[in-house]
Amino acid sequence: MAEKSRVLVIGSTGCIGKFIVEASAKFGHPTFALVRESILSDPAKANIAEGFKSLGVNLVYGDIYDQESLLTAIKQVDVVISAVGQTQVEIQDRIVAAIKAAGNIK
Repeated sequence: MAEKSRVLVIGSTGCIGKFIVEASAKFGHPTFALVRESILSDPAKANIAEGFKSLGVNLVYGDIYDQESLLTAIKQVDVVISAVGQTQVEIQDRIVAAIKAAGNIK
């Protein structure tokens, strides 16, 4: 059986992202959720992150506005899924730049 792809979800605690994370984990993919450390002070987001942990999801602390943390997260995976909110669509360019810089995503 082929090895499952390692998946990173950016925007993982949002309305759509949380379902992507859960589905990825339930399908057996090693799943990574990029989360800001500040979510720990938001009870709703912290609860989502705790639910991820119970599914075996790896929480990767970082921020889409911090290119270095974005690169560090991307270098750990094979697939990147962006589920950032519509108000953050312009950030997609940063994500694409980090993917290119990491060099491990096809």
